[in-house]
Amino acid sequence: MAMKMMKVFCVMVVCMVVTSSYAEAALTCNDVTKKISPCTSFLEKGGEVPVDCCTGVKGLNDAAKTTPDRQAACNCLKTSFKSSNNFKEENAAVLPSKCGVNIPYKISLETDCNKVK
Repeated sequence: MAMKMMKVFCVMVVCMVVTSSYAEAALTCNDVTKKISPCTSFLEKGGEVPVDCCTGVKGLNDAAKTTPDRQAACNCLKTSFKSSNNFKEENAAVLPSKCGVNIPYKISLETDCNKVK
């Protein structure tokens, strides 16, 4: 449990550093991390998506209304994915659709977040 909390803390710190370069974005990596933290088990193992995970995904989608916010969220998601050796990219890619959310980009390490509109 302590290791998982340390990973979440590290992700939050990295997200804060990444977000500092997106000053016009109102959405922070801390916001993104809070909203997707209930998704950890799904992102690692797949299976059924927890209800509170989908609540967070929907909340994140609702919060990311502007292009800078969507780009910041994209970068934060990529940073979170990179910082966890246990997250599976295929689980991250299907998460929005499993929660009934349509986002304008694929959650992938290959996504160029600067092109997200």
